[in-house]
Amino acid sequence: MRTRMLATIAFGALMSFNQPVGASAPLAGAQAPGYYRIMVGDIEVTALSDGTIDFPMDTLLLGESPATIRAAFAAAFQKLPAESSMNQFLVNTGSRLVLVDAGAGTFFGPTLGHTVANLRAAGYTPEQVDEVVITHMHADHTGGLVHDGKAVFPNAVLRIAKADVGFWMDPTNEPKAPEGVRVSFDVARKALAPYAASGRLKPFEGETEIVPGVRALPAPGHTAGHTYYAVESKGEKLLVWGDVVHAAAVQFANPKVFIAWDSDGSGAQGARENVFADAARKGYLVGGAHLPFPGLGHVARAADGKGYVFVPATYTVNRRAH
Repeated sequence: MRTRMLATIAFGALMSFNQPVGASAPLAGAQAPGYYRIMVGDIEVTALSDGTIDFPMDTLLLGESPATIRAAFAAAFQKLPAESSMNQFLVNTGSRLVLVDAGAGTFFGPTLGHTVANLRAAGYTPEQVDEVVITHMHADHTGGLVHDGKAVFPNAVLRIAKADVGFWMDPTNEPKAPEGVRVSFDVARKALAPYAASGRLKPFEGETEIVPGVRALPAPGHTAGHTYYAVESKGEKLLVWGDVVHAAAVQFANPKVFIAWDSDGSGAQGARENVFADAARKGYLVGGAHLPFPGLGHVARAADGKGYVFVPATYTVNRRAH
């Protein structure tokens, strides 16, 4: 009987090898929530993804031939139109919660507008945000401020450079602006309205401390009031630089390449070259709105001394980026 039982067990085991292993499962069809944390000294910074959107960079980028631009994207294993990230950065100083840029909201279709969902996934609520600071007033950075006419961040003070508020809230500037950003005038009026009505729109001028550890630095060119935000603590620094770069595959190697959306192409070129040189020399961390998510890394001189390279921050589980 014992022999018969062992034979039965062995036969069953043999038959199991001939059966399909595991049940079929549907494709998951979605990415994990888009957030990533690092520490800058004692300050916690959470990169938040608003999503991605495709852009025909070979026609939008200027200052280099379309063929050269296409070749650069091909060398970087990227297709055209290029899938471009839209990143925001939530800065927790320990006493204040500051959001840099608000994403596109409902103004650019379903592939963007995910900042609030990812903020919630990261453990925060829009009501907890104390300050929203805007690098510049293009619609993909301001649209997420408002939903159905109401402030998305109901308790936040909204801070934007006075030069940008003056430009984008003046309808007489609309016909003179680059065609691709004219929608930003309408979005600006809608996005700023609830904050202005409640007295929480606070434009600033020049270099300004937003809260201890977060400072606004003027960097005009891409727009009249384009602004960097420096996050500093215990000798460490992150520079959130807005739209310095739209196409990493091209503009690090050749900072003179600019984009059709620049209000001042030569000014944007100069700002880009200056910040690349400064970041490479000093070694601080940078955060870009349109660098591949999470958009964090360092700038280094290219090995041949011509141009620069972007070095993405190494993934870490202890939140330290250095």
